[in-house]
Amino acid sequence: MSAAPARILLGRIRAAHGIRGHVLIRTFTEAPENIAAYGPLEDQTGERQFEVSVVRVTPKGVVARVAGVNDRNAAEALRGTELYVRRDRLPPTEEEEFYHSDLIGLRAFLLDGSLFGEVIAIHNFGAGDILEIRRPDTPRTEMIPFARAFVPEVDIAAGRITVAMASEGEEDESADQG
Repeated sequence: MSAAPARILLGRIRAAHGIRGHVLIRTFTEAPENIAAYGPLEDQTGERQFEVSVVRVTPKGVVARVAGVNDRNAAEALRGTELYVRRDRLPPTEEEEFYHSDLIGLRAFLLDGSLFGEVIAIHNFGAGDILEIRRPDTPRTEMIPFARAFVPEVDIAAGRITVAMASEGEEDESADQG
């Protein structure tokens, strides 16, 4: 597994908002308003910096002001820009807490030690985080709830997680007992 990324993706500018140069940002932070809490953000290359201040939080994302962006045309030019922060600006994680970027790329092993795949994405559809794991030697992926019952061990330093999967027979038996 590769080392932890030096920069973490915090959001993406979705669109211009209004005529004063505000932008609508889709955030990937736990609290959407935290997008502005970590100092200047950078683009994917790290060459451009953005001073962002939150105007308001809406169901569609965060309406924000970007320093130096004063009209709709300038805001439109930023559409699609991904906003990153240097990792050292983020607070350390608590025990049993992980940044998504730390999980992506981890190898997933079953309880018997066999390789199950590699974490390629984390999704949240409203009921908690779901790990998307690419199976080895196939484009097929599996979605696994990121909960202790399904992922009893996460070892970032070793670059691995352990996945507890019920065999097909166990699933069928538990359904019959209900």
